Amino acid sequence: MKKILGFLRTMERAVTVISGSTFVCSVLLFQLILSRVAANTEGDALNALKNSLEDPNNILQSWDATLVNPCTWFHVTCNTENSVTRVDLGNALLSGQLVSQLGQLPNLQYLELYGNNISGKIPVELGDLTNLVSLDLYVNKLTGTIPPTLGKLSKLRFLRLNNNGLTGTIPLLLTTVTSLQVLDLSNNNLTGDIPVNGSFSQFTPISFRNNHLNNITVSPPPPIVPTPPAPSAGSSAIGAIAGGVAAGAALLFAAPAIAIAYWRRRKPQDHFFDVPAEEDPEVHLGQLKRFSLRELQVATDAFSNKNILGRGGFGKVYKGRLADGSLVAVKRLKEERTQGGELQFQTEVEMISMAVHRNLLRLRGFCMTPTERLLVYPYMANGSVASCLRDRPESQSPLVWPARKQIALGAARGLAYLHDHCDPKIIHRDVKAANILLDEEFEAVVGDFGLAKLMDYKDTHVTTAVRGTIGHIAPEYLSTGKSSEKTDVFGYGVMLLELITGQRAFDLARLANDDDVMLLDWVKGLLKDKKLEILVDADMQGNYIDEEVEKLIQVAVLCTQGSPMERPKMSEVVRMLEGDGLAEKWEEWQKADMFREEFTHPHHPNAPWLIIDSTSNVPPDELSGPR
Repeated sequence: MKKILGFLRTMERAVTVISGSTFVCSVLLFQLILSRVAANTEGDALNALKNSLEDPNNILQSWDATLVNPCTWFHVTCNTENSVTRVDLGNALLSGQLVSQLGQLPNLQYLELYGNNISGKIPVELGDLTNLVSLDLYVNKLTGTIPPTLGKLSKLRFLRLNNNGLTGTIPLLLTTVTSLQVLDLSNNNLTGDIPVNGSFSQFTPISFRNNHLNNITVSPPPPIVPTPPAPSAGSSAIGAIAGGVAAGAALLFAAPAIAIAYWRRRKPQDHFFDVPAEEDPEVHLGQLKRFSLRELQVATDAFSNKNILGRGGFGKVYKGRLADGSLVAVKRLKEERTQGGELQFQTEVEMISMAVHRNLLRLRGFCMTPTERLLVYPYMANGSVASCLRDRPESQSPLVWPARKQIALGAARGLAYLHDHCDPKIIHRDVKAANILLDEEFEAVVGDFGLAKLMDYKDTHVTTAVRGTIGHIAPEYLSTGKSSEKTDVFGYGVMLLELITGQRAFDLARLANDDDVMLLDWVKGLLKDKKLEILVDADMQGNYIDEEVEKLIQVAVLCTQGSPMERPKMSEVVRMLEGDGLAEKWEEWQKADMFREEFTHPHHPNAPWLIIDSTSNVPPDELSGPR
């Protein structure tokens, strides 16, 4: 009997263990099913979009509905939990209509569908994308009304629906989106009143131009105070005596002030005049804040040298703290009011209304007085790529490889926006590691538009003076003064080599160590011989993926080709970095390069634009640190 009871107890424990294991396995299986269901839901939503669009260039070829996870698709970005956070399909020549299933992407932050031929209505289900930060549907053929459900997007910062055929009124619910920073509803067929309350109070008519909207009402002027009756003859004599006494007293007290003013006029000094009411009709304000000079004096401790972040061709950049506690970088143009400085100021202020992107440094405001021109930017605590590569303190860790990849992609996206989505397009003309800033999350932000050139619809523009940093300037620009977006592509390619190697272009030429071999030929040779360790920054201590480094070097080589016609556009660079089309481009380039080698001399003298770098003798305090 005891043996039977013991056996029964043993069986009971075994059943308990098996049941517990089964429960754990069931939980794990349930979680796996849930994750796959979520991935399938998002994949189904994107596949529905694909089926609703015409894709003449097979941009969506990798969107395979049989795959469980859409995170492997091109132009789709996911978070660490394999949930879609970004869809980038700008300028893809897509046509068709949007689908309601887009509302089933709960973690989507960026929906970029600009510059296509998409028609139909904007789905009301987009209001379910509660994490959406940027909705860019501009330059399409959308019709219908703006869905009021977009007013539920509490995290939305960028809403650009311009250049479509939208009709109806502007939903009042949009004014409740307090996070909204950039709004563009221009060039549609909207009617009714322009809301002026809530978040819309910060936007100017430029956001609503070329519609059929009612003009924003302007407050009437204050009533005119009636003129008091003329004084009697008896009181006029008393008034004359009092006036004479007052005038004499005023002259007595004013004399020292006049003497001081005259003395200051004869003796030049670092002085400030704040004229807050003065407006310059040549400057278009857009959606910028106009700071008083006194605000920026207080913020920068009277432009103290201890707050200098960097120096440039047009002035100095100071770190400052505004009254609300926020940190800013204040660029103070040179005091001698040169023509170049004024042009730079006007260029940067005008560009802000068109150049607003996640990967572009946004101008926060400006200050202008008879003697001062100042620009106010957000402060970038992590400085520039150049400072992180070459001027970081020992306590700061070097840039890891995943961060470098993300920087390359972010900078490419910012430049592509300048080239393809600004009207007129913008050429940066000084792309280098020192001008790629890093925000708190080490996301690349293209900064310093001081050398940017507003372009008209022509492809090139001949300038009287070449601007930029030697070593990063395209050869055709240096020799002819002719710049185009391909000038920026060249500078970007050199910046990629800086990012990979941690070296300046000047030092890279020294590494080649052969006067008869051009820098890029040397890079191509190392790439062909699989000697990447010679190129890669030693600070990474081998923590990188060879295949990814090789692909990034391939992009750099394609971008730095001698002929501007052979370089890719920045929008093509973005796609290559996202994994779309690089293999085909590289194979095509290799065939062309083999053909060139057969009919040209194998060796060329080093080109001066690769050897000389204007930053080679720059003191440490002039490097672009945090700003």
